[in-house]
Amino acid sequence: MNAALAAHPVRTLLLVDDEENVLAALRRVFRNAGYQIVCASSGEVALDLLLTHKVDVIVSDQRMPSMTGTEFLRCAKITHPHALRLVLSGYTELQSVMDAVNDGAIYKFLTKPWDDAQLRANIAEAFAHKEMADENRRLAAALDQSNAELRCANQQLHGLLAERQHQLALDEAALTVLREVLHGIPLPMLGVDRDGLIVCANAEADALLGGGVPLFGESATERLSPELCARLAGNVAVSFNWRDGRKVWRGQCRSIGDRTTVFGRLLTLVSTNQKGLFQ
Repeated sequence: MNAALAAHPVRTLLLVDDEENVLAALRRVFRNAGYQIVCASSGEVALDLLLTHKVDVIVSDQRMPSMTGTEFLRCAKITHPHALRLVLSGYTELQSVMDAVNDGAIYKFLTKPWDDAQLRANIAEAFAHKEMADENRRLAAALDQSNAELRCANQQLHGLLAERQHQLALDEAALTVLREVLHGIPLPMLGVDRDGLIVCANAEADALLGGGVPLFGESATERLSPELCARLAGNVAVSFNWRDGRKVWRGQCRSIGDRTTVFGRLLTLVSTNQKGLFQ
């Protein structure tokens, strides 16, 4: 299908009348209107045609043998609920027409004899009305689809958020335990990040290296001795002896992280009176 046909879909008009001359006259009226015209000589024949044709607008005579126009259009409403249904008749059976209008079986009642220009205008209006209704349904369906996708995305987001919150809670609990373990170790231990910022230090490290003042959040170069800073600046595990003026400590520095990513360095000091840790 080319772009022009896609932009202007075929408009199908079903004409129903038991008089062949009326059907012929109606075909002449709409000959150059650009419609695909389907004709039926009775309501029964028209219902059969509706099984194989996608019809947009139906124009039916009212007084036909075995099935009136309003009876046929009530049936057509079931099979083609979105088609615009009109009665074109010279007989104004007011009650049946009003009933059909009230229950939505027909869109408009037109009378015979008709004025060609006015009839063409009425049918063009019916097609425009039908196409507007189709577009509204399409937009409503698209909106429903978008809302469904949004609901699905929101559910996924809520799931991810709940998972992330659960993971954060686990990480926080693990960090709390790790902090307690670190502070409970009876050895001076501290860690620095790649920028030389002290990111963890236990009470033993604060007492020995910080003079009792917390080291956390401080710059290693400002709070630690040049010798210890030099050991922390390396990128391989090293063991060394370090003297604080009173006694000798056995120190160890190693990187924190893995082979591909190093987050910082960890310093541990053990008094030479404490045996076994680095042996």
